[in-house]
Amino acid sequence: MSDEHGWDAIRALGRRVLEGGTPLELTDDVRALLLRTAGEVAISNAHAVHALATEAGALDLLRETIRRISEGSRRLTRALSLMYDHQRAGDYDTARQEMHAVLAVEVVPFYREIAQDQLDDMDEKP
Repeated sequence: MSDEHGWDAIRALGRRVLEGGTPLELTDDVRALLLRTAGEVAISNAHAVHALATEAGALDLLRETIRRISEGSRRLTRALSLMYDHQRAGDYDTARQEMHAVLAVEVVPFYREIAQDQLDDMDEKP
């Protein structure tokens, strides 16, 4: 998926902190990044603000935002691939089911929007 949301920055932070062992420094920029990204992956502002009150909470917030981005991306990519396969075979009902399955579990608004756009596009097909 593209970096339309600036998720490269949160991924880089995760690599440094969660994988590389660099301590998480809650600077104003890091707080702003975590708050913004939390909102983009459907974590409430209240929950994010509460999490940022402690280092442990901030680390959990970082892990959860990255998990939602990664899992949602994998889920959507898989479903899109299957959807395109079904479309090429002329099976639009099954192609639609792939996007409905994503919408049934996905919480990240960006990924939900992509799935819904695909469904809307298919509404014009048989």
